Amino acid sequence: MGSDRAAVVQGKKGEDVFSPVRRALTHIDHSLSRRSCPFLAGETESLADIVLWGALYPLLQDPAYLPEELGALHSWFQTLSSQEPCQRAAETVLKQQGVLALRPYLQKQPQPSFLEGRAVSNEPEEEELATLSEEEIAMAVAAWEKGLESLPPVQPQQNPVLPVAGEKNVLITSALPYVNNVPHLGNIIGCVLSADVFARYSRLRQWNTLYLCGTDEYGTATETKAMEEGLTPQEICDKYHVIHADIYRWFNISFDIFGRTTTPQQTKITQDIFQRLVARGFVLQDTVEQLRCEHCARFLADRFVEGMCPFCGYEEARGDQCDKCGKLINAIELKKPQCKVCRSCPVVKSSRHLFLDLPKLGKPLEEWLEKTLPGSDWTPNARFIIRSWLRDGLKPRCITRDLKWGTPVPLEGFEDKVFYVWFDATIGYLSITANYTDQWEKWWKNPEQVSLYQFMAKDNVPFHGLVFPCSALGAEDNYTLVSHLIATEYLNYEDGKFSKSRGVGVFGDMAQDTGIPADIWRFYLLYIRPEGQDSAFSWTDMLLKNNSELLNNLGNFINRAGMFVSKFFGGFVPEMVLTSDDRRLLAHVTLELQHYHQLLEKVRIRDALRSILTISRHGNQYIQVNEPWKRIKGSEADRQRAGTVTGLAVNIAALLSIMLQPYMPTVSATIQAQLQLPPPACSILLTNFLCTLPAGHQIGTVSPLFQKLENDQIESLRQRFSGGQAKAPPKPAAVETMTTAGPQQIQVLMDEVTKQGNTVRELKAQKADKNQVAAEVAKLLDLKKQLALAEGKPLETPKGKKKK
Repeated sequence: MGSDRAAVVQGKKGEDVFSPVRRALTHIDHSLSRRSCPFLAGETESLADIVLWGALYPLLQDPAYLPEELGALHSWFQTLSSQEPCQRAAETVLKQQGVLALRPYLQKQPQPSFLEGRAVSNEPEEEELATLSEEEIAMAVAAWEKGLESLPPVQPQQNPVLPVAGEKNVLITSALPYVNNVPHLGNIIGCVLSADVFARYSRLRQWNTLYLCGTDEYGTATETKAMEEGLTPQEICDKYHVIHADIYRWFNISFDIFGRTTTPQQTKITQDIFQRLVARGFVLQDTVEQLRCEHCARFLADRFVEGMCPFCGYEEARGDQCDKCGKLINAIELKKPQCKVCRSCPVVKSSRHLFLDLPKLGKPLEEWLEKTLPGSDWTPNARFIIRSWLRDGLKPRCITRDLKWGTPVPLEGFEDKVFYVWFDATIGYLSITANYTDQWEKWWKNPEQVSLYQFMAKDNVPFHGLVFPCSALGAEDNYTLVSHLIATEYLNYEDGKFSKSRGVGVFGDMAQDTGIPADIWRFYLLYIRPEGQDSAFSWTDMLLKNNSELLNNLGNFINRAGMFVSKFFGGFVPEMVLTSDDRRLLAHVTLELQHYHQLLEKVRIRDALRSILTISRHGNQYIQVNEPWKRIKGSEADRQRAGTVTGLAVNIAALLSIMLQPYMPTVSATIQAQLQLPPPACSILLTNFLCTLPAGHQIGTVSPLFQKLENDQIESLRQRFSGGQAKAPPKPAAVETMTTAGPQQIQVLMDEVTKQGNTVRELKAQKADKNQVAAEVAKLLDLKKQLALAEGKPLETPKGKKKK
């Protein structure tokens, strides 16, 4: 058994082929630790636990592959292994093959996608490259050799951008932010930044692309903010529209137009759609019981009233939704309601309103969905939300409100009302386009030639995937409807939620004051983009990703490739004589580039970013194995080899600069300036890896792209944006007595200990700087001390150790 195991464990050049599996085990251990549950899906074992246990048993029965530091995984494995059904399975099936059963898996399987971005061996992945066919290699080499002549002519930028018959026309919107809110990082990644990546990618593909957004300015929220600041609603809109525009400009969001909804075009288009709906019998009238404040002499819109949630008892629930339990509320259902303006108790009175007859529009909606969904890229959460609305049955939805600040209702008897923002906000996309060009209908009444991509957080899905489509279908005016509805989950801040009032989290107007460049913010937000589930911004993780992925991986490779050209070859790209290994690398980079295209065409933005980092890692490994800095001092053949390696590496750097453009536009432009990349290559990204820097090409001055983020710098920022989450300084030793805290405080400390423990384990797994690890360990020990005090436990000095 020992010799067999050695044969499996030791691969080419002593490479540890189990290292990918060990990283996978570490990932599982972290997942179990974060959940604080004994099993993968909760408190009891599930099918997922049994399947994973069976897959891992041949390896984990040998203690050598289950180190003690993987405590959560060790506990999980031992718990399942002790159960009688698992014991029987182990005796009758799994022990017959043991660890040798993993040999074919380890030799054939690529690294799992969830491991991308973690530390990897410096050896080239020869096993993976060897799986390429000769045809794939030959095609990659042929494309490479054609070089810049393969590039089509760069299409001049139109003004205005309009769709062209027979070409791909892409219309992109990001959800209109409420004008009175300063967007936080979650708002930015959920809408404008994600859409910006896709818009930039679309332009690299030479598609006719129009990207638009704007501030949503009508409604109760604006009236409330105006009262709070002592301004008129229009003054509030003017003030905050500028704030929004400045924030997005700093984040380098490439809108074709950033407009607003308080325009004559908004009134004209909204009223036209409404009148068409009325004429076709899709608008109902009904009496609604509402809360009215007699002191303020007006009906209270949802955001002007708060009280106790009828479902969970939360005492600050809004009139439309409870922030604690998330359930939708009818304002009159609130217990102990209060007017937010004067704090008096409102009374229930009746008011006449208009409703969109969604049940009557249900059939055309479902027919449209059946035709649209199969070939579209609606995210799974968007599909689920729309199906749940249809499953529960559509109900008439009120589209008017008793307000003054909004689009007027053009119907006799309703002149004192305005349209509800849920009805007319999505029409803002049309009016913003109409303010951009009087030919707006070529985009919005052209479903045969335009693909509409709409980006938003999941809470906006019903209005984009159901309410607006119903309005547009009912209007029967050939409107362009959403082809690809891209919805993110939520981004949290550290262990909680963003809160402007409590000073918790980074908001858009604060990011530029941190000293961290906009492209670093873009990179990290896109790296943790909440695509399949909620994710959380973490200062520690941001430091790790900057220092490992950007500084040590991407920046290190691009800087080395350029420096070798400058130092060894006088700034001119050397001749390249490709070997079979070089040709395989060309093919491998080409496949990763094509994977990048496939992912972005499906709007899997986060995963496509990992393809960039994967290519960079391969470039680093290629340089490390071939050692051009040594070969340049050797024989003529060695010097030629150094030239080939350097030339190929600097061309990979050029490719990365183009692939980076949607994600980090400033860094991309910097790389292209340093490499003096020919202009045509900067504007087009094909599906093949081309030689864009041929032999003899002169590059410019090469300098580092990224700066290291230091622990002290990040800790200072963490404290600055922690608000009420900031931890109190530790008590002096003389005060460290047995003082028992409440259960809620103890639970908070337990969660912090678990989180800090995960941070320490991740740093150790990545072999981070010893001083950095020591600092994080010190924080963990301090948290454990605080927890012990909170639980009323005595603080003891560990036996065998003396206090300094």
